Amino acid sequence: MEYAILTEDEFNNFEKDHIYGNFYQTSKWATLKSKYGWSYSYVGIKDNGNIIGGALILKKSVFKGINIMYSPRGFLVDYNNSDLLKLFTKELKKYAKKNGAIFVKIDPYVIYKERDNFGNIIDKGIDNSKVSDELIKLGYKYKSSGRLQPNLAFALSLKDKSIDEIFNNMEPTTRKMIRKNEKMGIYNREIDKNELKLFTDIMNNTSERREFIDRPYEYYLNMMETFKDDMKIMVAEINLKNYINNLEEEIEINNKEIILKEKEIKENKKINIEKTNNIIKELHNVIAGLEKRLIKGRELYKEKGEVLVLGSIMYLLHNKEILSLFGGAYGEYIDFMSTYTTNWNMIKYAKENGFEKYNFYGISTYTDKNDKMYGLYDFKRGFGGHVEEYLGEYDLVISKLLYFVYSTLYNKIYLKLKSKSIKKSSN
Repeated sequence: MEYAILTEDEFNNFEKDHIYGNFYQTSKWATLKSKYGWSYSYVGIKDNGNIIGGALILKKSVFKGINIMYSPRGFLVDYNNSDLLKLFTKELKKYAKKNGAIFVKIDPYVIYKERDNFGNIIDKGIDNSKVSDELIKLGYKYKSSGRLQPNLAFALSLKDKSIDEIFNNMEPTTRKMIRKNEKMGIYNREIDKNELKLFTDIMNNTSERREFIDRPYEYYLNMMETFKDDMKIMVAEINLKNYINNLEEEIEINNKEIILKEKEIKENKKINIEKTNNIIKELHNVIAGLEKRLIKGRELYKEKGEVLVLGSIMYLLHNKEILSLFGGAYGEYIDFMSTYTTNWNMIKYAKENGFEKYNFYGISTYTDKNDKMYGLYDFKRGFGGHVEEYLGEYDLVISKLLYFVYSTLYNKIYLKLKSKSIKKSSN
């Protein structure tokens, strides 16, 4: 086995067939990051000319001659092959030191322990805890906080399942919301860069409401231009004219049903009077709810016009996986619950086009119902699927002194300045 610098084609061909291949470990991601101060290279291990391990390595200067390195969602190696992992680490240390790196950060796209949809560890399921132990033994420092990528995600396996099976395995509330949205006329369409502002306006609204720092318009534009066909931005909309017509028709249908039930009571037909009266009462409640929505719909139509944009999600398509990367909805239209429709339509697209995994991506908790982010997990769980817990983030320290300085001083200042910069750019 020997260490080698790989060409872009060599690396891309290796990555696309690797079990841990992902969009972060691609030349397209490298190209995107190069627009933001990162340089990149592809390193690997060859055995008789065949690549058996590789990684995209990003490098960024933090001071003259001093750099940090990051292999996003890397490496692409067999982590259970101790000899390979040891050699890869040894050679990477040399490479990092030669390039003036303080440390090399990794956050492998590798499951730590297999879990079900409630986050419970599956008996005799995947268990890579020994891999974590091996990394630490090789000198990697485990990072328990301040991670760059989510360590918890929620994903839905599509392999060997029909679309009907997928739908029927969803929570009843989720199926109900999907049907309700379909009845209301909520639909999705894909936008291109000429309509990118639709997406960025939604993200800006969502970031203010949920208090996170959004990326600027230029960043999303660069993503679209870099990933091209490997990216889709789906916008959820509703035609308010059709919506109003549907509500009026539904109110009319329910009013006719009330008249019919009242007639049955008046004609003393052999019916359960109490039960029929309860049905009439419930129909009146339904109509009251429909009329409230009708009033709101007419107000929106008058103010916003015929088509109302509700929300949007950006997807990355890579190998057999579709990943929901960024998304949001206008707070004032949150009651339309358009994200149910967008996710369901994209799940159907994924299944129809041969994808085997639909990744809802990041969650921050699946246990604490009092956590303000628990609702995000609960929403995703409604579609079926399972919690994914990754190995976590590790720093391979090259210079202990500089790493200490960076971690305690520079990193805090850098992140603070970066946050202010991103916030200013997104306004």
